Amino acid sequence: MKAKDIARLCLQNLKRRKSRTFLTVLGVIIGCCSIIIMVSIGVGMKESQDAMLAEMGDLTVITVMPPDSQQSGTKPLTDKTTLKNMENIPHVIAVTPRLSPSYDLTVELTAGAGNRYVMDWVTIVGMELPAIEKLDYKLLEGDYPKSGSEILVGENFAYDFLDTMLPEGRNMIYPDAIWDEYTDYDHPPEPPDPFFNPVGMKLVLKVTKTGGGTFTVPLTVTGRVKTDFNKGDETYGGLIMNLTDLEKIIKDAGIKAVSSEEYRTTESNVIVKVDSITAVAEAEQQIKALGYQTYSMESMREPMEKAARKDQFILGGLGAISLLVAALGIMNTMIMSISERKKEIGIMKSLGCYVKNIRAIFLSEAGAIGFIGGLCGLLISFIFSIVMNLVSAQEPVATFAELIALLTTPGSRTSVIPLWLALFAVFFSILIGLGSGYYPANKAVKIAALEAIKD
Repeated sequence: MKAKDIARLCLQNLKRRKSRTFLTVLGVIIGCCSIIIMVSIGVGMKESQDAMLAEMGDLTVITVMPPDSQQSGTKPLTDKTTLKNMENIPHVIAVTPRLSPSYDLTVELTAGAGNRYVMDWVTIVGMELPAIEKLDYKLLEGDYPKSGSEILVGENFAYDFLDTMLPEGRNMIYPDAIWDEYTDYDHPPEPPDPFFNPVGMKLVLKVTKTGGGTFTVPLTVTGRVKTDFNKGDETYGGLIMNLTDLEKIIKDAGIKAVSSEEYRTTESNVIVKVDSITAVAEAEQQIKALGYQTYSMESMREPMEKAARKDQFILGGLGAISLLVAALGIMNTMIMSISERKKEIGIMKSLGCYVKNIRAIFLSEAGAIGFIGGLCGLLISFIFSIVMNLVSAQEPVATFAELIALLTTPGSRTSVIPLWLALFAVFFSILIGLGSGYYPANKAVKIAALEAIKD
């Protein structure tokens, strides 16, 4: 018997008992919808968690700090051998000391013609230039620095300047002042523009020496970075410069190095970046094995991810129960079909039909029920998912473009049906159908031809 003959008989037999077939398929649809919707809610929860963590900053950055004062025998954090050992850790793509002497240096920044704009304090961070680009600071405009006199500035750097040509009370612009009298936090207005765009500006850093006197350092702003507090406060309103140049400024200012036991911001820490979130935990363990302390977002991300996986497993299990109940319905339908079609089975055997063909007919019927139910369940689940996302949306959706944006923006969806879930649901429904039809199919092939014809 050819495959097309088996398919034709399968469709004929399903059409013969339309009501029974419909009710059986309906059970599969309900079970398939249950498992897809339940898992899609879990995927949506995981997506929202990832979006929330992404807003906190770069999750692939590890901050390495000096060892505890009680621990001995550990090399200094910025020792070349130590840095090389960290670079050799698998998946590490960038390692750089991070020097921040902001509270020890007395500085003043000026900009504009005649040094019109003045900033009397700024967060200064020094890092190795090649590593700055690898650390993946998000540039809002401009480019990464290429030489020692070039710097990056934080997102709101320009707002900290005072305009000496304006009277007090009007000589500064505060970007956060828009919140003082504004209550609609879901639709904040754009902050006012600063006095000038810092990118491309020539700045003068005036440094006061500890023993008296001052000296100046010319700087050029090449780019402005997006705020990322996981990388450091300097991304909000500070500046990032070449590590060697900052060390020279500290030396020329007469500031001496301090021991790791004292709380002084002149003490360096080290920034390590890995190539993926999954590599953070292993890299942290190897760095701690070298004797240093570490901090990253992994301590927050890992428990959240475990909780999300647990929720997905529970929700998927609840949906799978409904599909297994539908499997009993398929088995019941096939057993009843065999009881009604004994004579048909006997005639096929008398005509020389192979046992494997009879088994294939009943298995194809069960598989077809699973496939039809899975496909219909998938389509209905997509509709349910869209409705759930619309109902849970924080803002009303007025246009088709807004609907597409809602359904495709990670973190804004309550229910997410990825491709793997859609394919798994249909495949699992077919598998449930075939599994449920296996026992009835075996029962059918064991019926004796003569006994079946007599009935």
